[in-house]
Amino acid sequence: MAERMLHIASAHGGSARWLAIQRRALADHIQVPYLRWGSLAVEGLDAAAEFDRAIAQKGPEAGRLNHLATEICHEARSDDLLMFLAPDALPLADPLPVIERGLARAPLLAVRRTENDGDPQPHPCFCVSTVGTWRELGGDWSDGFPFSAPGLGRVSDLGANLLRRLELTRTPWVALERTNPARHDPLHFAVYGGVVYFHDGTEIGRVHRLEAPRPLAGGPRPLAGALAALDRQRLLAWERGLLRRAARRSEELFAAIAAGGSGWPALVGHDPGTPAGI
Repeated sequence: MAERMLHIASAHGGSARWLAIQRRALADHIQVPYLRWGSLAVEGLDAAAEFDRAIAQKGPEAGRLNHLATEICHEARSDDLLMFLAPDALPLADPLPVIERGLARAPLLAVRRTENDGDPQPHPCFCVSTVGTWRELGGDWSDGFPFSAPGLGRVSDLGANLLRRLELTRTPWVALERTNPARHDPLHFAVYGGVVYFHDGTEIGRVHRLEAPRPLAGGPRPLAGALAALDRQRLLAWERGLLRRAARRSEELFAAIAAGGSGWPALVGHDPGTPAGI
């Protein structure tokens, strides 16, 4: 009987700078046979040689991941493993022991970013199931289904529809939580389950929005328009400052990661002795 294959699906965007880094990390830490599937979103991105299967696609990340999974499910066996891995996510150790323990408990294992104002849904930066499970679920990374975020009310985000499919089919799943301290940022530069790093350097998440400047107190009606304009300016200035600081930290950490070696995880507070968070 043929050995079970691991299919790794990544939806790459307009930058190729993580490709070699991720390839190196996978080669270092994954010892089972695997195929890398790449969704290449930008015309002219000459990265097809990095992948065993490269598919040119357009559109939002969720749609590209869904289509990539469709292509994998067409080719793969039902008992093969399907791993979603963000382009800037890297294994820090062999993830197979964590995957095997997780899938022994439930059909799907995924990162859950509860640090992002209580996100309850699976996140595709790192998610593993079997191909058969994904087919049966009709897995869908789209947003749409609303869930409650304690600080910002009812929202939806990447992975929300997958959460609802799991709920409707009463399918349990195992969540990998953050295991390193928020040394540089409350959301970015995270290690999950002690085995996978997700850089995600500059996006403004909901947890960041909780610190945004609050609207100015209501005043006389003639001033309402002026106050609204001032609120927009204050918010824009806050966003620009946050993005500048995030970009600076992101570049500093990226340079350390790109240089290679085993010391960079300590920069984000990762302890190699951290037990798997499942």
